Amino acid sequence: MKNIKFLLIGILFGIIMTKSEAISWYRIYEMFKFQSFHMYGIIGSAVAVSMIFMYFFKKGTIKDYLGNQINIEQKKKGMIRTLVGGTIFGLGWALAGACPGPIFVLIGHGIFPIIVVLFGAVLGAFIYGLLSDKLPN
Repeated sequence: MKNIKFLLIGILFGIIMTKSEAISWYRIYEMFKFQSFHMYGIIGSAVAVSMIFMYFFKKGTIKDYLGNQINIEQKKKGMIRTLVGGTIFGLGWALAGACPGPIFVLIGHGIFPIIVVLFGAVLGAFIYGLLSDKLPN
């Protein structure tokens, strides 16, 4: 019962994704063909909100659910790893028609073929976990 807030945040996230049409394959298709600004506006809004939250994380104002301060690690800088990772993510997004966020929202809407994408995402995360010590990140 104490974790009900996480369920409510997940439901709110699903409603926002649905109402903003961010789960629509057609909206994603329009974005990748540069035919509509809709998804770029959503992504830009998410980046702006993330910048605000990062400011408060670094300042120590926002803590985790246990009350501990959140430490932000400085990542290694490198244009090549960013381009390769972004390209792999973008190709997966374009081929699947969904990034990881809306997968569960789509399942909730009864789009059950997306379970194949969920399986691929979980498998990819598992393989990354096995190989992460050997990768140059």
